[in-house]
Amino acid sequence: MGSLVEELVGAIGSGRVSTEEELLARYAVDQAPIMDFQLPEAVVFAGSVKDVQAVVRLCAALNVAVVARGAGTGVSGGAHASRNCVVLSLERMNRILELNPDDETAVVEPGVINADLNEAAAAHGLMYAPDPASFRSSTIGGNVATNAGGLRCAKYGVTRDSVLALDVVLADGSLIHTGHQTFKGVAGYDLTGLFVGSEGTLGIVVGATVRLKYLPRDVHTIAAFYPDFRQAAAGVLAVGRARVQPAIMELLDGGTLAQLDDLHGSDLSSRGRSLLLIQTDGFGAAAEADVVRSVLAAGGATVSTESTAEAEQLVELRRNSRGVEVDDEYRVGEDVAVPRSRLVDYVAALEDLAATHGVSLKVVAHAGDGNLHPTFWIDRQGSAVDADAMARLNLALDASIEAALEMGGTITGEHGIGQYKLRWLGLEQPEPVRELQRRIKELFDPAGILNPGKAI
Repeated sequence: MGSLVEELVGAIGSGRVSTEEELLARYAVDQAPIMDFQLPEAVVFAGSVKDVQAVVRLCAALNVAVVARGAGTGVSGGAHASRNCVVLSLERMNRILELNPDDETAVVEPGVINADLNEAAAAHGLMYAPDPASFRSSTIGGNVATNAGGLRCAKYGVTRDSVLALDVVLADGSLIHTGHQTFKGVAGYDLTGLFVGSEGTLGIVVGATVRLKYLPRDVHTIAAFYPDFRQAAAGVLAVGRARVQPAIMELLDGGTLAQLDDLHGSDLSSRGRSLLLIQTDGFGAAAEADVVRSVLAAGGATVSTESTAEAEQLVELRRNSRGVEVDDEYRVGEDVAVPRSRLVDYVAALEDLAATHGVSLKVVAHAGDGNLHPTFWIDRQGSAVDADAMARLNLALDASIEAALEMGGTITGEHGIGQYKLRWLGLEQPEPVRELQRRIKELFDPAGILNPGKAI
């Protein structure tokens, strides 16, 4: 493939193309629990839309796959390299091109970090609402690729709800613009919505026009400790029945509290076996917080009533609750969602199946919208693989997916299918639906060079 590298260098310059083995290995994977991967032929660092077009045109001519990549914070293998591919990094395309406070919009390149956009918007009393836990390192392009959610999505929605327009390089290297600058717009099919969440399989996003929301003037954060996880899950429904809409509703189980104590020296485990964190915002935040405290206390929680500073610190701990480990074959974090009315049932099912299969379990959840992140793991036996333990782990994973689907849920709420969840996709989507998606893929990418083997 020497000619490929030479032509890439000729197309965009030597300083933007690397074949260094250590770098190839680092850019070959994201944070998914997939052990087998291929090294790409090269990693290319695009600095402009024209760079992306040149790389895609060259790869299309040579029938070489292109895997677009942001910060690599994904956990489903959506950015894993495939055989004989080029990894196209968009991280250097990191400019905020326009921020219009009156229109409440921003135009950004795909490599813009979520937190950097929020910092720029905050100067105008605005915010970019999608709020993934990895917001300090994840890119807007990666958020768009997976339709990322996060902590604030119960009130403010997921990425798709904030994307107005996209600039997309198609599989032949051509550039299109979809969507509109206005909050409303229904002309033609919603191609913008189609590209959001398509994991780079239909086109490569090189620009996004996003809607901004008002930065709340008042925020109240409540910490409610419960004796068990199921009671805490019931507290979520109780708040909903009170018709209060918090910005954040995060649920952490005892295993997660113990891990946070180990990592940060806190004493959360001594205060309860589960923690429900709720944040209200806006001009009615104080009144809503009073209602929430009353409802949760009536449900058996020990509720913070003093200054919310500690509770706000707990929200920051929650953002880091995946711990320091990266998922691997021994430890797998899942991303299911169920209707909120089944949250208590699903939590009970998770605890039962973990006990049945003899695996460890901890759970955090974006409880406001029923999106749970259960993590299953088995203890490592040095470098040896315990085949029986691995079998039990996979049985627990399969059972957790089946239980979610039986309750009307989905196999992924915000992380995407990538490579890792392809094995379960057929359980959720019947073949006629999957065939229609394959036909859409063929229309946009007839040669199949854009992120092959992912998403569908």
